Amino acid sequence: MLTYVFRDSAMELSRCLLRRTSVMAGFGRTETIRTVGSSAAFVELTSRRYPGLQRGHFASLTDADAANIERLVSGRVLTDLSELEGYNMDWMKTLRGSSKLVVRPKSTEEVAAVLRYCNDRRLAVVPQGGNTGLVGGSIPVFDEIIISTQLMNNIINMDDVSGILVCQAGCVLGKLDDYVKEYGFTMPLDLGAKGSCHIGGNLATNAGGLRLLRYGSLHGNVLGLEVVLPNGEILDCLSTLRKDNTGYDLKQLFVGSEGTLGIITAASILCPQQPNAVNVALLGVPTFKGVMNIFKKAKVHLGEILSAFELMDRESMEMVTENLKLSNPITSSRFYALIETSGSNKDHDEEKISSLLETLLNSGQITDGTLATDESKIQAVWSLRERLAEGLLCDGYCYKYDVSLPLSVWYDVVEEMRKRLEGAATHVVAYGHVGDGNLHFNVTSPVYSQETMDLIEPYFYDLVAKYKGCVSAEHGLGFRKKDFIYHSKSTSAVSLMKMVKNLIDPKGIMNPYKLLPTK
Repeated sequence: MLTYVFRDSAMELSRCLLRRTSVMAGFGRTETIRTVGSSAAFVELTSRRYPGLQRGHFASLTDADAANIERLVSGRVLTDLSELEGYNMDWMKTLRGSSKLVVRPKSTEEVAAVLRYCNDRRLAVVPQGGNTGLVGGSIPVFDEIIISTQLMNNIINMDDVSGILVCQAGCVLGKLDDYVKEYGFTMPLDLGAKGSCHIGGNLATNAGGLRLLRYGSLHGNVLGLEVVLPNGEILDCLSTLRKDNTGYDLKQLFVGSEGTLGIITAASILCPQQPNAVNVALLGVPTFKGVMNIFKKAKVHLGEILSAFELMDRESMEMVTENLKLSNPITSSRFYALIETSGSNKDHDEEKISSLLETLLNSGQITDGTLATDESKIQAVWSLRERLAEGLLCDGYCYKYDVSLPLSVWYDVVEEMRKRLEGAATHVVAYGHVGDGNLHFNVTSPVYSQETMDLIEPYFYDLVAKYKGCVSAEHGLGFRKKDFIYHSKSTSAVSLMKMVKNLIDPKGIMNPYKLLPTK
């Protein structure tokens, strides 16, 4: 049965951010985190919540420092505590720094001047884009100066022949996608946070997202970068050439470096041609093995037009249908596969995906399905997947994990964790990008519980390492995961990373306490 029944969501994110202060039986000792709308009534400082933290040997900001930096970026320095609140707190409203100064440069030269001053004074800094990260990588841990790229939002050039976009780091991903579409192109990455995340932050964390299956990672799509090094030197690697085989590919050092080596100020990105025809199917599948078989068939049957293959389990679907009042257009199933095709021939592409769905339905491999071919229905189907993070927040507190695993054991890990957390969590849900093995594992509870956290970490990371997975697939390590880096990297690899860090940032001022482990 193919059906097209959808409801509009009336639930706003601010309602989901109301934290419950009552403690449910069975969740043990809790730490209450209360928020009202998007403002924090109380979020404990990260430096207090993690008492073992030690502030680095950095200088403390003085009135003279603030005045000198103000002269470098006149009129674009924030010092009022009420204005600093949003910059000091992560998107999940669970980590909070105590920065006393936010700098908002407009040009690479201004970034260079500020970094040069901070390096000379040994003032620690943290680069910040849209602040949509989930591992605490873009906010202060102590009192680091925040350098925000939000005013560095100019598009420098768009080549309508090659599809190469050159822009400043503060451009919002969604706006870039709208812009390049005017020239017949699309951005090579798509994220749920595209309405607020910055391209510089995407590059700094090597964001993956929904289009990686079709267009590959940012490592392959970024052609050039402009970066300001910790000492204020401007590194110009802003090439627009697809082939440049002259020495070390230095730009790749900064893709995924999470702002620990310098600040990305501009980028040139190869944008693929915008597809003329997009189709999205949502399928109900009774078993995980069945999802894997469908993925294999989809790759063979759909070939080059397959652009996304996402998985949601039943618990994930319940999160968006119950918490956000979205409508599931098909009958309930243990698993859901979301398949997207993107091509140039509407009739051809629709015929291919319709044929695949008919084969799957007739053979009993799916229990139900829907095919969306027009924009409104496509958006309605995608909203079930893209708004999952929002739905999770409605439960109270969310423990979020982003890992990659071999597909053969992808859901085995989820089932083992679900058994382990029985009675200690409200929901245990799993969804992610089957096309690249990226699992988004989430656990919710009414409020933060240390007992629940102790059941998850480090056990979950140990499990990922046991199955030869990676503890961070696309969000980076940031503050939360830095000490789990050895679960995925060898001692020699981490040692080399530290050597690179010490060479480029000898004073250690760039985004300290992030990415690299404490020991």
